[in-house]
Amino acid sequence: MAAKQVGLGRGLNALIKDSPKPVESPVPNPAPDDGGVVQLPVNQIHKSPWQPRRHFDPGALKDLIDSVREHGILQPLLVRKVADGYQLIAGERRFRAAQEAELKDVPAMVLEVSDPEAVEITLIENLQREDLNPIEEAEGYQSLANEFGMTQERIAERVGKSRASIANALRLLSLHPSVRDWVSEGRLSSGHAKVLLGLDIPEEQEKIAQRALKEDLSVRALERIVNQIKRPTRKSRVSRDDLPHAHLLQLSDQLHQTLGTSIRLRSTKTLSNGKKVPGTIEIDFYSNEDLGRLLHLLGIDDPL
Repeated sequence: MAAKQVGLGRGLNALIKDSPKPVESPVPNPAPDDGGVVQLPVNQIHKSPWQPRRHFDPGALKDLIDSVREHGILQPLLVRKVADGYQLIAGERRFRAAQEAELKDVPAMVLEVSDPEAVEITLIENLQREDLNPIEEAEGYQSLANEFGMTQERIAERVGKSRASIANALRLLSLHPSVRDWVSEGRLSSGHAKVLLGLDIPEEQEKIAQRALKEDLSVRALERIVNQIKRPTRKSRVSRDDLPHAHLLQLSDQLHQTLGTSIRLRSTKTLSNGKKVPGTIEIDFYSNEDLGRLLHLLGIDDPL
């Protein structure tokens, strides 16, 4: 089955047209009348260190390998000359398929570009495609922001998407690391991820994501659970006492001996959303005289 070819995209073509230019390669035997396309030995091409895609679908890659065995590489790779050969800029899947198909040479365009230009082309070429997983896509946008100081508006313009879609993608990077891994692996969808972003505490995101995986929850079902958790009246929110129980008992006993009356001491609590529930101290007294005695012990003068 022949794999569907994906073009470089109008944004990337414009990038290549406006700045880096194809240069003549020293490698012999360029294809005739090819407009800058030459044949390069596969073993002289090295993968890009800036490739945003980490996960390659095995089935789709096998289809591409079969197509390459039958038809060869139909769309040239983009490379640049480096000290020990050529560095791949765009065409990672085609390059992998060529290696698996044991091709000796592949068609390529050799571009004369700097490190920053190579990074930008690699990222934009991949981000214009539809087969990056949501986390890879978000990391690619973040790289454009970090490497080139691009605003979200500028990134949206370069990759041909809306600014809102860029902003929503970048929010995924605030998820708990385990949740990001599950989204990358396809175990959770981007819809699940966006719902989990409604939980402010990463550990709570992880806990609810584990439940979603275990119970195979739909996005709608997960949304109901998250909305219930966020309700302020919910009684069963995950919480913890800020003081150990044994320490509370010890303090209660010391207060009882010091004040000579019954007391009840409750620790402050921290809810799963980070909010605090106040602690309390209740001191029993049985008459005005008893109250006066307690106030004196606490260093308070009774004005009455």
